[in-house]
Amino acid sequence: MTTMTARELGKLSVSALGLGCWAIGGEWWDTAGQPLGWGKVDDEESVRAVRRALDLGITFFDTADTYGAGHSERILGKALGKRRDEVVVATKWGNLFDEDSRTLIGGDDSLAYQRQALTASLRRLGTDRIDLYQLHLSEADPQRAAELREQCEEFVREGLIRSYAWSTDDPERARVFAQGAACVAVQHRCNVLQDAPELLALCEELQLASVNRSPLAMGLLTGKYADGATPGAGDIRGAAPEWLPGFKEGGAPDEEWLARVEAVREILTSGGRTLAQGALAWLWARSPRTIPIPGFRTVAQVEQNAGALAHGPLTPGQLVEVERILARGTK
Repeated sequence: MTTMTARELGKLSVSALGLGCWAIGGEWWDTAGQPLGWGKVDDEESVRAVRRALDLGITFFDTADTYGAGHSERILGKALGKRRDEVVVATKWGNLFDEDSRTLIGGDDSLAYQRQALTASLRRLGTDRIDLYQLHLSEADPQRAAELREQCEEFVREGLIRSYAWSTDDPERARVFAQGAACVAVQHRCNVLQDAPELLALCEELQLASVNRSPLAMGLLTGKYADGATPGAGDIRGAAPEWLPGFKEGGAPDEEWLARVEAVREILTSGGRTLAQGALAWLWARSPRTIPIPGFRTVAQVEQNAGALAHGPLTPGQLVEVERILARGTK
């Protein structure tokens, strides 16, 4: 058993496991009334979960200003409280939202809004700096992104942020941001079912951290949908947009995706791991630069995810076997 400890995030050292704070933002919607959150949450349980994570050695928390239309940042700030300096906080900007109605209303890639959004995030989080500030517009124009990158450099000089990244699944866009001195990462989707070889190669080439969103494939790699369960009311997976594959209309998980999970279940659950812990172990084995950020809503979920650290990564042989099984299944 190989215990995972730390990963590099630029000059910072963070726990090999981070936590994604999308779900603790609670319910929010687009202008058509489609859910963008994961359903109702208990804010006090969210606070307990964050504090439990701290006690378990998790030091990296990733949120965004738009999650819950500002609510996730507020809850994270409240939960961290006086322990803020013990952790690395990442947030994102680029989306426009109305806090009162909890509605996403658009996007804004202007330099003026970038500074306005940063000021608002600092206030909601109750902090004087953001450790990793990330562009949340995944398809933003690269030329405009270069201007935003340069303003991020200015924010670093001002002491408002320590580093920055782009949350995008496009390697070429990630490369644009990586030209900046204080760009230390790219946030992108990566999991057992959705590998990202080009982005992982880019991170290796440019010595960037690979911050992995959707490390559990939006819950499909937890096993809780194997018995026909579907997401609850107000959950984005119940009416999944095109960019969120794996769920069909009405929230039913895609049978082909579930079959792929079952095909590799034995390997992922080796050594006494849960399925979710095995999925995290796969990511750690995939690259020394990966930092998975699974979502959470409860103390129990935090404890299970943190338990993966004690098991460490899959072996190189297991990684190859997972790849072989999945490749065979897609032919």
